[in-house]
Amino acid sequence: MKRTLGIIVISFVAGLLGAYTYFSFVFSPEFLSAPIQTLEISNKDNHIENTPKSHETINNIYTAEDFVEASKSSTNSVVYIKNISERRYATSWMDLFLGGQSGSQQQVSSGSGVIFSSDGFIVTNNHVVEDAEKVEVIHNKKTYNAQIIGTDPSTDLAVLKIDDVKLPAITIGSSKALKVGEWVIAVGNPFNLTSTVTAGIVSAKGRDINILQGKFPIESFIQTDAAINPGNSGGALVNKNGELVGINTAILSKTGSYAGYGFAVPVDLVTKVVHDLIDYGEVQKAFFGGDVVDLNADMVKRFDLNIDLTNTKGVLLSYLQKDGAASKIGLLEGDIINRLNGEVINSKGQFDEIIGYFSPGDKLTVGYLRDNKELTTEIILTNREGTTGILKREIFTSKLLGADFEALSKVELDEYGIEQGIRVFNITRGLINEVGIAEDFIILRVNRNTIKSPEKLTEILEKIRGRVLIEGINSRGRYENFSFYLR
Repeated sequence: MKRTLGIIVISFVAGLLGAYTYFSFVFSPEFLSAPIQTLEISNKDNHIENTPKSHETINNIYTAEDFVEASKSSTNSVVYIKNISERRYATSWMDLFLGGQSGSQQQVSSGSGVIFSSDGFIVTNNHVVEDAEKVEVIHNKKTYNAQIIGTDPSTDLAVLKIDDVKLPAITIGSSKALKVGEWVIAVGNPFNLTSTVTAGIVSAKGRDINILQGKFPIESFIQTDAAINPGNSGGALVNKNGELVGINTAILSKTGSYAGYGFAVPVDLVTKVVHDLIDYGEVQKAFFGGDVVDLNADMVKRFDLNIDLTNTKGVLLSYLQKDGAASKIGLLEGDIINRLNGEVINSKGQFDEIIGYFSPGDKLTVGYLRDNKELTTEIILTNREGTTGILKREIFTSKLLGADFEALSKVELDEYGIEQGIRVFNITRGLINEVGIAEDFIILRVNRNTIKSPEKLTEILEKIRGRVLIEGINSRGRYENFSFYLR
C-alpha cells in the first residue's frame, strides 16, 4: 500500500514539473515571435518543403485584402425585397369539388436587390419577384411600394422602380475584366439578416449549370466561394473596389443552404438587360441563327471532324436556323467557332454571354475552323423574327380561360419545325388549368383545325361546346393531346 502511494506521489510531482516546463516554453516571448511553419508545394520536383512565414508577412496579406471600404461603399446600395402574394385554398370538400373559394392566406417571400440608378431603378432576380401581387422595397428602414418594370426569365433578371430620386446607386464595374482568383464580396439579406457581407474568390467564369427556364436562356455565371444563402438572391457581387461585377442568383447545394459554390449573372450582361427592360419593356435579344455545343469526343465523331481535340479551342455549330443570320453568311453545321470580335471562345456559356451583349442589327466578326482552315467572316445579328428592328411582345390574356397566350416567334417555329403555334403561360384559375394544360404548352390545333393567332384561339375556346380536342407540344418538346367535353 505504501509502495503504491509513493508511486502515485512521484507521478503527480513529475506531471507538475512537466506542465511547468511546457507552459514556460510555449508562452515565452521567444516562442510567440517565432516564424510560422507553412507547408508549401515546390514547383521543382513536387517535394513538400517547410517554408517559414513571419507574422509580418501574414499580416501584410490580410491588410492587402481588406474589404472595409468595398463593404462600406456597396452595402448602402443593396435593398431588401418582399414578394407578397395571396394563397387561396378551399376549406371544405364542397369547395374542393365545386371549385369554390373559401379563404386565402398571405404569403411573403424575400430577397435582395441592387440600386442601379439614383432615380429609383433596382435590379434583382426574376425568381425573387415572380408571381408577386405586391412588391415592397426596404432601404434604410424606409418601405417603398415597387413597380415591376420588366422581367427576363432567360437571364433570371428583373427591374423594379420606386419613387425616390436620391438613392445611392452602386458603382458599375466590369465582369469582362474580372479574373479567376480575384477577391470578391457578396452583399445581401440571407435568412432575413439585412446588409450581410461575405468574402471569397472568383472560382470560375462562364459556368453553365442548366437552371434557367427562359425560352432562350443565357447561362454564363460567375462562380464564387463567397457564402451565398437563401435571401441573397438579387444581391450584389462586388470587387475589391466596391464595384458591381454580378448579381447573385444561385447556389449549388443539396440542402438549400450554402455548400461552397455560388453563382452570379455577369454585370456586363446585367447592364444590357436592365437598359432594354427600362427602354422597351423587354430584352432586345440578338440571335446568331444557330445553336452551338461544347466540343467533345462525341461531337467530333458525329461530325467526322479531323481535329486534335486537346489543342482546339471553340464551340461546334450543331444546328442552323433556316434562313437565319449564320446560314446567310455561309456557315455550316460542323464549323468550329473559335473567335467572336477577336475574343477566343472556350465554351458555349461564353459564346452565349458574348452574343447577349449585342442587339439585333449589330455586326460582329466571326472566326471559325473548317477542314482545319482558319476562316473569318462578318455576321449581322437578328431579332427573334429574323429582322433587325425593335420588337415588343404581343400577349393576349383571357380571364375566362385563366391564361396568357402569344404566337411563337420565327426562331421558335424553325426550331420546332412547325408553321404555327400558340404558347400558353401564366396559368391561373380557369379552363386551361382544369383540363390539365401546363405552363409553356404550345397549342397547334383545336378539333383538327390549325390555330393561327392567340385571339382566334381564345375566341374558339370561350365559345365552343361539346367534344374538344387540343393538340400541341409540351415543355419537354413532346406531342400531347387533351380531350374533354364542354356544355
